[in-house]
Amino acid sequence: MRAAPHDGHGLCPESMPETIWPKASSENYMIMGIKFLLLAICIWSLPDSLVSTNSSDGLIRIALRKRTLDLKSINAATITSREDLLRSDLGHYNSNFDDLEANIVYLKNYFDTQYYGEIGIGTPWQSFTVVFDTGSSHLWVPSSKCVFSIACYLHSKYRARLSSTYTKIGKHCKIPYGSGSISGFFSQDDVRVGDVLVRNQEFAEVTGEGFFTFLGTEFDGILGLGFREMAVGLVTPVWYNMFEQHHISQKMFSFWLNRDPTSRLGGEVVFGGLDWRHFRGDHTYVPLTRNDYWQIEMGDILIENDSTGLCKYGCAAIIDSGTSLLAGPTAVVAQINHAIGAAGFINMECKSVVLKYGNMIWEYLIEGIRPEIICVDLGLCRYNESRRVSLNIASMVQNRTQEGSSVGESPFCTFCEMIVFWVQVQLKQQKEQEKVFKYVDELCEMLPNPLGKSFINCDKMAAMPYISLTIGNKSFPLSPEQYTLRVEEGCSTVCLSGFVPLDVPTPQGPLWVLGDIFLGAYHTVFDFANLRVGFAKAA
Repeated sequence: MRAAPHDGHGLCPESMPETIWPKASSENYMIMGIKFLLLAICIWSLPDSLVSTNSSDGLIRIALRKRTLDLKSINAATITSREDLLRSDLGHYNSNFDDLEANIVYLKNYFDTQYYGEIGIGTPWQSFTVVFDTGSSHLWVPSSKCVFSIACYLHSKYRARLSSTYTKIGKHCKIPYGSGSISGFFSQDDVRVGDVLVRNQEFAEVTGEGFFTFLGTEFDGILGLGFREMAVGLVTPVWYNMFEQHHISQKMFSFWLNRDPTSRLGGEVVFGGLDWRHFRGDHTYVPLTRNDYWQIEMGDILIENDSTGLCKYGCAAIIDSGTSLLAGPTAVVAQINHAIGAAGFINMECKSVVLKYGNMIWEYLIEGIRPEIICVDLGLCRYNESRRVSLNIASMVQNRTQEGSSVGESPFCTFCEMIVFWVQVQLKQQKEQEKVFKYVDELCEMLPNPLGKSFINCDKMAAMPYISLTIGNKSFPLSPEQYTLRVEEGCSTVCLSGFVPLDVPTPQGPLWVLGDIFLGAYHTVFDFANLRVGFAKAA
């Protein structure tokens, strides 16, 4: 019997007929060895995430790789509100982003992204590693025409001339991120996701990548799993076309992220349904609150059993697989970092407001004065009928060297609003004044640095409290191991708080972004047909 030759195009040879061997011989063992060698070569020659991605259950499975984070990438990771980006450059709007849709409420970069998979574009396909990102909607990869960006030379580039299914579009595009933007033009080609071929998919060929945004990443591009409504040019996302071209029968996909540091498998994205092996118990489903983000309403955030206050009556939360972090209002993040012993930086302006105005704030609250007008009455904030407490520490710190912030407020206004909120929360717990202000003073010291992260003592993790998020009137607790990031730095291990500040004013905010820290603890279903998201404990 002769073995079928390999065809040289990455395809498996046809399976050989099973033979019953009457007795063992050296020739028999040699033939069997050749069979297994051919099979191994066949499997090895295919891209990791394109192997065995379709199964008899009709699901499309994409294996995810997991990169190891370092301290540099974590410290470079940022999430920012669009308003903060527009207010950069000494309070003047950045004209480069004037054409953005008004409903873009937060921007990010991808330095801290851990999970990515592989796709193919073109005929024959060209392989790219991409982040499967629920927080954006575009598919983009570097272009062969990208010649002036260093980042492009460090990643795979799409070459249109090599694809027989390429169609030119040529329309210019610019996609914003937290640390800059990417620019390029739209093209059309077939896209292979697993064993599925999505035909005539529009995507962006990137010709200009921000140096700091993508230079240090291990992946080539992004495959957005967000909504068409948030895409520049209203380009149809890949996962829309999967359903419209009848590759999947259900308008849903699910994420399982493997947080086991010893496992090579990073996780799995399943299109068309879910895999029961990835979770335990039932999913808790909650409806979407917007039609352009995977956004839900989240309730109170608890430190053990104590309320942090701000989201008691509801906060918006975006489910984002494209970041590792949990981002939320600074007033709450400061309380959490204080409770878990995360060291931030001492903010003297905050402490000076406590020292000078603390007693008056206390008396106003005791007398029942409306909290939102206290800082106005103290002369630290300007009165505006439409004004809401923004707690926007990030933008204030960014503009701290100015006479006032970009909206005409003193920098002390933000600290005052935050202190009023903290005192109010403590008053509801009937704490004594001395204890309240000792706690507030500690919170000032623990204010997270918008440009950095907060460190934790790895040896004290067992004594740290659980942090619970309320979703759908159900508690979703996170253990210290789940809400912290362990980063290998040289011969030592550094532990970081997974909670970082993001201040988005009303009406879009207060806003939380639930990244991979949360998705690693809870298997997540993105159900587009019923406009809902479901969570169950990850297996």
